[in-house]
Amino acid sequence: QVQLVESGGGLVQAGGSLRLSCVASEHTFSGNAMGWFRQAPGNEREFVAAILWSTQITYYGDRVKGRFTISRDTSENMVYLQMNSLKPEDTAVYYCAAGRRLVYNWSPDDFDSWGQGTQVTVSS
Repeated sequence: QVQLVESGGGLVQAGGSLRLSCVASEHTFSGNAMGWFRQAPGNEREFVAAILWSTQITYYGDRVKGRFTISRDTSENMVYLQMNSLKPEDTAVYYCAAGRRLVYNWSPDDFDSWGQGTQVTVSS
């Protein structure tokens, strides 16, 4: 498993923006995809976005399409989540994840490694 460390969470007003970052510990990331999930209290872990490492093809959850953008930097083994037009319902702990599968359903079970999470709070 690869170690993942997230950063960039915080408190922001509705309509604002935040950028989350996640660094993978491997010298060269050997997985096939990295993604972001989020979990609010009492809720299941929800798929937010993912990127296929080699092709940069991106996927988004329905609730964030058009507002969030995932990207990656292979030279730094980093993945980013740019979050714009934030809403109070985006409040959650956001987790970075890495997977080695070739085919994904974008379920948490598809991913092998997880970060510790970073809190995002959007005030109304």
